Amino acid sequence: MNTGIVVRKCAALKEYQACVELQREIWGEADLEVEPVTMFVVASITGGQVLGAFDGERLVGYTLALVGLRENRIYLHSHQTGVSSEYRDRGVGRMLKLFQREEALGRNIRWIEWTFDPLELKNAHFNLNRLGAICRRYIKDLYGVTTSPLHRGIPTDRLVAEWRLDSPRVIAAIGELVPVRAEAPAEILVPAGLEEWKSSDSEKVASVQARLQEEFSNWFRRGYAAVGMRTSATDTAYLLAPWSDF
Repeated sequence: MNTGIVVRKCAALKEYQACVELQREIWGEADLEVEPVTMFVVASITGGQVLGAFDGERLVGYTLALVGLRENRIYLHSHQTGVSSEYRDRGVGRMLKLFQREEALGRNIRWIEWTFDPLELKNAHFNLNRLGAICRRYIKDLYGVTTSPLHRGIPTDRLVAEWRLDSPRVIAAIGELVPVRAEAPAEILVPAGLEEWKSSDSEKVASVQARLQEEFSNWFRRGYAAVGMRTSATDTAYLLAPWSDF
């Protein structure tokens, strides 16, 4: 489905500007919520990543990552990955992440992190099941309440995805070598009505967010990590296991 799409590094000011314009398309027009072109330039010249997915000359997706340092370990913080609405569900996001992994490993960087909204279940499935990331940290209201309609006027709580690029878990996940797990020692259930509530009942969404924050925080303090998603006809759940197993 992604025939003809090429992923490569962005390498010119025109392409960085195209990333900014695509960012506006995806996340909205509010200037305070948009990273400027200078951020893309700085990332590209300081060891970060500005990666683009191109359909011919057209930029249809991008990834922006910054260099981080924690406990004397260099890693990449993948700040944004976005795909044009016309090209979603065509594997473009996966192409970007796999290229990101290969580019990082080529520089002996073995760890990438990013944050995502625990209420966005498709993202959670992609990050945990398809890419093999795990989550051990929950950050409450990371960016504050923003003007973006995607944030629905509630706190910007985030899970931190840890992608250990050359771990057996990640290699198995990206190679589709093991089935998606259906059970685990612990789980956090997500109500079936969540997707409908996002457009109709912000109070219910905020209530779900508050419960997830409490449950994730409790399990993480006990040494567990989110390691998968289970979605069935009857329920959806985050699956958790002791992080030392991974």
